[in-house]
Amino acid sequence: MKYRLVVKKDPMRNMEEKFYANAVKLGTKDIFDIADLISGRSSLTRGDILNVLSNFLDEGPPLLRDGFSVQLGELGTLRITLASNGAATKKEFHAESIKPRVIFRPSARFMKRISDNHYEAEGKKKE
Repeated sequence: MKYRLVVKKDPMRNMEEKFYANAVKLGTKDIFDIADLISGRSSLTRGDILNVLSNFLDEGPPLLRDGFSVQLGELGTLRITLASNGAATKKEFHAESIKPRVIFRPSARFMKRISDNHYEAEGKKKE
C-alpha cells in the first residue's frame, strides 16, 4: 500500500506540526468490479452476487432504522448512530435536526487481513 507524508498540527502538543502518513488512493472499485472478482473465485455468477448485494441494500437499512445492529459474519458489524443539534430544554429539541450515521466496525479477522500489509512511500519504486 502506498502512502504519502502530510504535515498536520498536533493539537495535543500545542499545535506542533508533525508528519503523518496518509493512504494514497489509486482509484475506486465499484460493486460490479467486486462482483467480477468474487465470481472469478466461486461458483456464483456475477449476477448472483449482484442480486445478493442488491437484496442486502433492500433489507439492511430497515433493520438499522429499527434499532438493530447488523452482524456480517467475519466482515464486521454495521450499526446506526444519531447526530443532532443540541437544545437547552426537551421542549426546544426538534427531531428534524436528527441525522443518522452508519458505523462499520470491522471484525478482528478483517482487521488482521488489512494489518498484514507492506507500506511503500509514494514515488518510491518497488525493487
